[in-house]
Amino acid sequence: MEIKVLGPGCPKCQQTEKIVKEAVAAAGVDAQVEKITDVMKIMTYGVMGTPAVVVDGQVKSIGKVPKKEDVIKWIKTEKAPA
Repeated sequence: MEIKVLGPGCPKCQQTEKIVKEAVAAAGVDAQVEKITDVMKIMTYGVMGTPAVVVDGQVKSIGKVPKKEDVIKWIKTEKAPA
């Protein structure tokens, strides 16, 4: 599983990255968390507001710090068999 935190490095972006890492640990899943700060790369996701969270290519949150519980739900939803 790949989770990307999109943002230039503002305090909200840093808080989002911390929450995502805590959620991954709490969910007990094998996930790679990557922080993307390059504005051009961020725009390739169609995101105009940060922070944003992308789970396996799907944008899950834009322009706000997500709750840890929400991130855990996203992770478990993506991990569930189709």
